Amino acid sequence: MRDSERPGRLRRVVILGGGTAGWMTATALAKSFGPRLSITLLESAEIGTVGVGEATIPTIHWFNELIGLDEAEFLRATKASFKLGIEFVDWTRPGHRYFHPFGTYGVQLPGVAFHHRWLKARAEGLDLPLSAFSLATRLAAENRFAKPQGDARSILSTLGYAYHFDAALYAQHLRGIAEAAGVTRVDGKLRDIERDGESGHVTALTTERGDRLAGELFIDCSGFRALLIEGAMGAGFEDWSHWLPCDRAVAVPCERLAETTPYTRSTARAAGWQWRIPLQHRTGNGYVYARALLSDDEAAATLLANLDGAPLAEPRFLRFTAGMRRRCWVGNVVAIGLSSGFLEPLESTSIHLIQSGIAKLLTLFPDADMDPGLAARFDRVFAADMDDIKDFLILHYHATHDKPEPLWAQCRHMQLPETLVEKEAQYRRSGRVMIEGDALFREASWLAVLNGQEVLAGDYNPLADTLDPAVNRAQLEQIAAVVARAAPTLPKHDAAIAALIGAPSPQVALAG
Repeated sequence: MRDSERPGRLRRVVILGGGTAGWMTATALAKSFGPRLSITLLESAEIGTVGVGEATIPTIHWFNELIGLDEAEFLRATKASFKLGIEFVDWTRPGHRYFHPFGTYGVQLPGVAFHHRWLKARAEGLDLPLSAFSLATRLAAENRFAKPQGDARSILSTLGYAYHFDAALYAQHLRGIAEAAGVTRVDGKLRDIERDGESGHVTALTTERGDRLAGELFIDCSGFRALLIEGAMGAGFEDWSHWLPCDRAVAVPCERLAETTPYTRSTARAAGWQWRIPLQHRTGNGYVYARALLSDDEAAATLLANLDGAPLAEPRFLRFTAGMRRRCWVGNVVAIGLSSGFLEPLESTSIHLIQSGIAKLLTLFPDADMDPGLAARFDRVFAADMDDIKDFLILHYHATHDKPEPLWAQCRHMQLPETLVEKEAQYRRSGRVMIEGDALFREASWLAVLNGQEVLAGDYNPLADTLDPAVNRAQLEQIAAVVARAAPTLPKHDAAIAALIGAPSPQVALAG
């Protein structure tokens, strides 16, 4: 008997909501299951999407490989650019900036982690910052780009990268892939949710025009409205706004930069922070702020006064609350995307959390009987993801200096989660980065932000004392020199994009 014929197998999935979350989920399921699974997606052309997810982190490569994405075609279709990391301006203190690079610092050497070698050498007089050992940081500063290479002997092996893209064009691109793979799209607004009187499971969705979409598994991609997971199933919500007080955003696109930078920029403002995301055809901008401390009109005025080019649309406002559903899988309803919770876009994790939900759903994909143990496991591992990211974001707000505005004073003195207190304290004492093996943000990311926000290590792993000081210093200086020599030999970012998509770079096109 073939698997597709086994009794009890789940055969019908209904996804409520399109946008990035809906079409990522539909594409992943269609590519993974093929014709064994009937997938229907309900969305309304009249309902806009939030669209803050224009920047990603390197984990997106997992999703791209899963669906067999053609990178050049994707870059052309979504007007994407490459991303080597995030620049933080005025976060630590006014006038200060640092870079959170993708990839690693230094190279892997035997004996002890690279940053402990650096901490030892610094204690012995080496005057080189951690950033000197990051090729991604150097490339970003020079508006250059290169992809990582697998050969560990090459400094290019230390790189990581992600993308910036137009979220609406991305959803549209994925829709084309999903529909070609057999996904059925229904255009309409939800009217009724039918539920089984005994189990409480959702059995069908009915649209305003009377279409009835029956299924066995329902995936809630309805965004902040959470129409199924909260509206029907009452999952509950855990509010984290006492740690992450920003609850509004205003967004506006502007004319593209003359030279497209291969990084996101985050600039701290009086009541929050401003993002800048460069694309091939425009630049995305937004101001994330605390509404209790700043009016919407003031936020929009601040954003419009700090653009790199003329605005291309009217400002658009978003409301949100930082936090997560107490349960993201209830009965036969799974929440993916904003319906499962929201952690503001400071470290570009929104799209990662969509694919994190998708990956966990694929691993725990149920039969028609909806084993509750699978739902419990999904909730535990997804909550762990959210907790780790939450701590990482809080670190940015908490570790600041010389910023007297109410938001920053509040965050500097707020009570922190014990998990973050332990991480900060251990790094200050011993230089150790205490993270779990499956945490999203790895050692290099924590090092970038801890050092960037001036949470400094007072010691290093004693194992580093087995190293000869002169040899260790010479090795570090050699690595920094390799980084410095390699960067100018690599292409400019716009040229790298043009080479991949088969088009002239914007500067050449404008000159012609």
